[in-house]
Amino acid sequence: MTQPAIPTEAPDSAAPVCRRLVGRTAVVTGAGSGIGLATVRRLAAEGANVVCADIDEAAGKAAADEVGGLFVKVDVVDGEQVEALFEAANDTYGSVDIAFNNAGISPPDDDSILTTGLDAWRRVQEVNLTSVYLCCKAALPYMRRQGRGSIINTASFVAVMGAATSQISYTASKGGVLALSRELGVQFAREGIRVNALCPGPVNTPLLKELFAKDPERAARRLVHVPVGRFAEPEEMAAAVAFLASDDASFVNATEFLVDGGIANAYVTPL
Repeated sequence: MTQPAIPTEAPDSAAPVCRRLVGRTAVVTGAGSGIGLATVRRLAAEGANVVCADIDEAAGKAAADEVGGLFVKVDVVDGEQVEALFEAANDTYGSVDIAFNNAGISPPDDDSILTTGLDAWRRVQEVNLTSVYLCCKAALPYMRRQGRGSIINTASFVAVMGAATSQISYTASKGGVLALSRELGVQFAREGIRVNALCPGPVNTPLLKELFAKDPERAARRLVHVPVGRFAEPEEMAAAVAFLASDDASFVNATEFLVDGGIANAYVTPL
């Protein structure tokens, strides 16, 4: 296979940001690394009080300490812990304005349907889909009382297209996140609550670096399909989350918000 051209560089992530979220409270799951960590930094830079949730205590606490936020250790598949997370956010800062339900996994034993076992299937569904259900369920009562709120659930571009390099449970879980987000966005729109699914393309995170290290040919098969010629940076996803969280996105609701470099709409890509 012909190797893809050298990727172009991402825009300067140190560019000035807006201050659209001053005084608002944002809960971010999976806050200790990757998209979650980049989003913690971006939301804090825009003025939000950030609650950093992660099962990894060291990483989550480091994220919270960096931005002067609150760390809550959470297993996102435990309903009681998830409820306690949003209660802590409201008790500490007085509101729950933004919920970025981002925690997820993509383990190596989730592969083709021909080889993926039932235990692997269930574990991915629990972390990637059931956790989003639990977080939305816990966040909505606060937002309904306030008459406002923005929920952003991390889905994926694979929720809208298929891949021959399959991760069957991951793909199915992200399709579920997308459908759940649409339903909630429609149901609660007239109560001032917006719910959207962020659908990232391939992002340069520790998860993707693991893919590079273990199977560079599989990674190359992905990269060649991205029209812009590179993977996204976590900061680019964080910028999209900040937009969806803000009043600039006041009429964006119940939709898939694709931030994928054009991959979902590409038939062939530039040479």
